[in-house]
Amino acid sequence: MRYSPAHDNTLRRRRILVAAAAAVALLIAASAYAMLSRDNPSSSTSSSSELDVFAPPETAPDVAPTSGVLPELDPTADPESFARLVAHAIFDWDTVVAVPLSDYTNRLVTVADPTGESSPGLVADVAGYLPTATAWSQLRTYATRQWLAIDTAKVPSLWSQAEVEAGPDGFLPGTTAFTITGVRHRAGVWEGDPVASEHDVAFTVFIVCAPSYPDCHLLRLSRLDEPLG
Repeated sequence: MRYSPAHDNTLRRRRILVAAAAAVALLIAASAYAMLSRDNPSSSTSSSSELDVFAPPETAPDVAPTSGVLPELDPTADPESFARLVAHAIFDWDTVVAVPLSDYTNRLVTVADPTGESSPGLVADVAGYLPTATAWSQLRTYATRQWLAIDTAKVPSLWSQAEVEAGPDGFLPGTTAFTITGVRHRAGVWEGDPVASEHDVAFTVFIVCAPSYPDCHLLRLSRLDEPLG
């Protein structure tokens, strides 16, 4: 049986439409997966080609506040414990719970240096870790939550050099730094199926504790993945 040129053109147009629809579907899926693992664009160093999408682990912690209100960070005089609390306060969040994004920043500012001198810089530091308001809204459509699994929390070897260079009047007594390494996890839902991603992260938390203050306070954060060595 012979086909007319018009019939061939119809088949060709159908094939083009099918291919285009498949390409659009692939782009939408890739965008969803990328959103689940994207940091704030101003601070992210990962690319979509590095994503590893899989079912979320069964041992994922519950990072959502039970009352819809973020709990305050427990006061502590132990520097390492405080650094770990700060690390989780930065990375552990859940977009499904009705907690404003700004609350995550405010919770950290409340434990900043009481003098307020470092607070403006700290707010800018935290903004480099949290999603933007636009990204937060998009992540919410995928029921995204994030948490940090800490591997190490150590005073960086360069901290002693920083203290020497600062001189006797450079830092308040009890000022120190902890470099945190770990894995940032994200999990969400895409078309009814669970998806997740994970990335290694490293950063430094600068804090001040006793004898300057009875409890530890947060000074600044390094840029993500640019820790003090």
